[in-house]
Amino acid sequence: MRKRILLVGAAAVLVGGCSAGTTSEQVPGLVRAPAAPAAPATGNVAQRLLAAHNSARVAAGVPPLQWNPQLAAGAEAYAAQLARTGHLAHSPRQSRPGQGENLWMGSAGAYTPEFMVQSWADERRMFRAGTFPNVSTTGNWADVAHYTQMIWRSTTDVGCGIQRSGHWDVLVCRYSPAGNRDGDAVP
Repeated sequence: MRKRILLVGAAAVLVGGCSAGTTSEQVPGLVRAPAAPAAPATGNVAQRLLAAHNSARVAAGVPPLQWNPQLAAGAEAYAAQLARTGHLAHSPRQSRPGQGENLWMGSAGAYTPEFMVQSWADERRMFRAGTFPNVSTTGNWADVAHYTQMIWRSTTDVGCGIQRSGHWDVLVCRYSPAGNRDGDAVP
C-alpha cells in the first residue's frame, strides 16, 4: 500500500491545512469506516505532540506551549468528524472562537505523531521573519501558515486529537490564542 499525506491549505509539498485557510479536498478512495471513539489525546501521545510543537518553538526562539485539555477535547471531536466523513476541511471559525487550527491526514498507521507535526514545522524552509502575511519566501503566506501558527509568539496553549478511519489518520491541533493575524510580527 502506498503511503499518502493530504492536508488542507495551499502548501503543495507534503503539507497543507493552515490555521487561517478554508480550502478542502475530498479524499479519493477513502473508505468511510467509523472513526475510533473520540477521547482526548492523553499521556504519551499528548506529551509527544506537545514536545514536537515546542521543539519548533525553541528553534524559533519563542516560549514553549502548554497542553490544554479543553483544546484537545475539541480537536479530538473534530478529528473524529473528519475521519468519519473523509473530507479534510477547517472547522467553522465560530465553532472555535479565538483558536487557530492545523489539519493533517495520512495513511493509517504509517506516520508517528512527531512526523505529523514535523510536516508543518518543515514549512520553515519557506519562512522569512516579518509582518504577517508577508512571511513567505514564495510570496504565498499559506505556504508557511501551519508553521507560523506553531511558532506564533502570543499563542500559549495547544491541544490535539488523532483519529483513524479505514485508511487514514487525521490529526487536528488547536491553538489559543490564534495566530496568523494580519499586521503582527512573526519571529
